[in-house]
Amino acid sequence: MKLSNLLTMICLLSTVAFAAPFQPEGFKELSIGDAAPDFTLPGTDGKEYKLADFSEPDVLMVYFTGTHCPTSHGIESRLQKLVVDMKDKSFKVVAINPNHNDGLRIDEFSYTKYDESFEGSKKYAEDLGWQFPFLYDGETQTVARQYGVLATPHLFIFDKERKLQYQGRFDDSRFKDPTTVTQPDARNAVEALIAGEPVPVAVTKPFGCSTKWREKKAGVIADDKKWAGTKAVIEEIDAKGIKALKENGTKNTRLFNVWSTDCVPCVQEMPDVAKILRKYSRRPLEVITISLDDPGNKERAEELLGKNGVVVGGKIAASLKNQNRKTNNYLFNEASIDALTGALDDKWSGATPYTVMVNTAGEVIYRHEGIFDFKDLDAAVIKELTEYWDPPKKKLEAK
Repeated sequence: MKLSNLLTMICLLSTVAFAAPFQPEGFKELSIGDAAPDFTLPGTDGKEYKLADFSEPDVLMVYFTGTHCPTSHGIESRLQKLVVDMKDKSFKVVAINPNHNDGLRIDEFSYTKYDESFEGSKKYAEDLGWQFPFLYDGETQTVARQYGVLATPHLFIFDKERKLQYQGRFDDSRFKDPTTVTQPDARNAVEALIAGEPVPVAVTKPFGCSTKWREKKAGVIADDKKWAGTKAVIEEIDAKGIKALKENGTKNTRLFNVWSTDCVPCVQEMPDVAKILRKYSRRPLEVITISLDDPGNKERAEELLGKNGVVVGGKIAASLKNQNRKTNNYLFNEASIDALTGALDDKWSGATPYTVMVNTAGEVIYRHEGIFDFKDLDAAVIKELTEYWDPPKKKLEAK
């Protein structure tokens, strides 16, 4: 390869690797010493808030966070502890959600049962028992632009004159376990300001989920089209094969849905099957469909699955390759329904649609006969997979 061509390739790779994050029109990054930008935003408690409403404390933390990010979930309890520890100090927190649903692909919601709407934010704050205001900026995202919010979480700590004294991450861990924290940056900044001392480290890099600007909607639409254009593939399977899938033994949770094209409730339920599949396509969940159609109707079943986007994609595609499997869509090719119920779940009556979820050990953790309620099933999946990043491997080995 010519040197000039090599240099060109390196230059192109560098451009891709170090491309600047998307910043919408009006985006401005704050510097230490800058005044806190004013705002007027609705709170999830039904009140409207302005910056002037938080003029009393000597130290104010403006904490930008959303409902979907596992990094934000990881520090929730540590934020709460900071608030409790500082309850007798001149310190307050106001949280602001900068995100909007338009900016998120469905798989970006795979660590939460909430969405990024005002109502979703309200439920999120209520369930966490937050005793500080949670404001919503998702509609216009004007405040997020003025503060220069790069990700969630991203926080800004101001002194009594509302001059910026710290900005960046909450601490250096993305995990829930507090013992994984080695640099409690936000706590250090607050304690220093309360004591009238300089902040030890004034700027850190926020890390977490990128701010979900509404301008990202085009990318969301493009992702939808990509999934819609993927062909569904069905393979035949017998009771022995289903039993082996149900016994599991992989690192993936498995969700089975039994259906047929002649079953009206099954067809009605299929969009929600697709929604679960896509939402968790980057997490260790396999959605496995088992059609009870006649083998001669396999193409019709494939067409219906493809139309709804019940196809193999995301992280699971690589997982199936490692398992020497080509698909998660099957057609049961035996005559005996007893053989099927015995292989999949002996508590199933045989009526369709039927949905059953097993953990990595093959133990049933969810079952439902008839059309499932999406929220109930979604909550069951989240409970199993959790809302947090997986704990560090060293921690697991130590235990």
